[in-house]
Amino acid sequence: MKPSWRAVVTAIVLAVPLAVATPAHAANTLTMLGADVSSLQRSLDLGARYYNKSGTAADPYDILKSAGANYMRLRIWNNPASGYNNKAKVLQQARAIKAKGLKLLVDFHYSDTWADPGKQYPPAAWASHSLTQLQTDVYNYTYDVCTALKAQGTTPDSVQIGNEINVGMLWPNGKVSNNNFAPLAALLKQGYNATKACNGSTQVWIHTADADSDPNARWFYDGIRSQGVTWDVTALSYYCMWHGTLANLYNVIADVKSRYGKPVVIAETAYQFTTANADSTPNSIPGTVLCDNIPATWAGQAQQFTWVQNTARNAGAIGVFYWEPTWYAIRGNGWDPANINGTGDGWDNMAAFDWTGHINPNIVWTP
Repeated sequence: MKPSWRAVVTAIVLAVPLAVATPAHAANTLTMLGADVSSLQRSLDLGARYYNKSGTAADPYDILKSAGANYMRLRIWNNPASGYNNKAKVLQQARAIKAKGLKLLVDFHYSDTWADPGKQYPPAAWASHSLTQLQTDVYNYTYDVCTALKAQGTTPDSVQIGNEINVGMLWPNGKVSNNNFAPLAALLKQGYNATKACNGSTQVWIHTADADSDPNARWFYDGIRSQGVTWDVTALSYYCMWHGTLANLYNVIADVKSRYGKPVVIAETAYQFTTANADSTPNSIPGTVLCDNIPATWAGQAQQFTWVQNTARNAGAIGVFYWEPTWYAIRGNGWDPANINGTGDGWDNMAAFDWTGHINPNIVWTP
């Protein structure tokens, strides 16, 4: 098949390569320079210490700010067994984030545990609810959390209605089956309406892990749009080990930006700095799974992050978020919220801090 003009241009520019284009020559600016710090409060409560690139102990938010970050992301689970990432902890962490002059993105999973493309389990309290009841649940819960944040002076700047909802959320009721987007759309509309009722200027993001496939992204966002869903930001996850080349990422970003006329943000990305593992829990992404021949080193981690930012910027995105840079190997801050003390951290080789809490000095968020 004859390649599209965009694919040809992309291939030519990337061959230069586009990924190392300097920000001064970029046609766009990244205004949302983000970090997901959902695990940070637990680490701090367990006595974790964080060190800046000079080796001096410092507040982790200050360290991230000094590296260029201006936006923090927090996931929220309804009633997690761990007692973390719930409403009370999000309110606590939001105060710390806003006190540093940082913006806040709240990531609603609508679950008591991890929600992602392979699993979207409803909270136990909602498990027997019908679709009609779930619409009320989504509205009330979203509104309650948002207004609680607003009441304490930490109104969220953005919220995600669902996390990586490639084929829906709150399964089975909100799962897209036989190309029927109506049930999911009904839930997304309630999340949108609740957010705007709380604060009209809070941006609503719809987040999928479809950076690997433009046809899949079109299928999903066309599907919700056809059902009258409104959203403010199109959010994608991009992990090069799972989601393919930077050239493909460029094409997906450029297409969804043009097709839906909304800002695009890479809501999650990360790269490993070591092939080793700090604990008994296997690494989520083994250090041997590399991209673009970039080694699993501090320099390599920073290079891949820079290339993702540059690709996103040149494709017209407005933001990139590093996922869980502060989640280094702290005993007791495990992967499983139902066994947080007894499980390890599958992200210890992907964090931007090493196993002793020292920041990768090469990591930079760049506008």
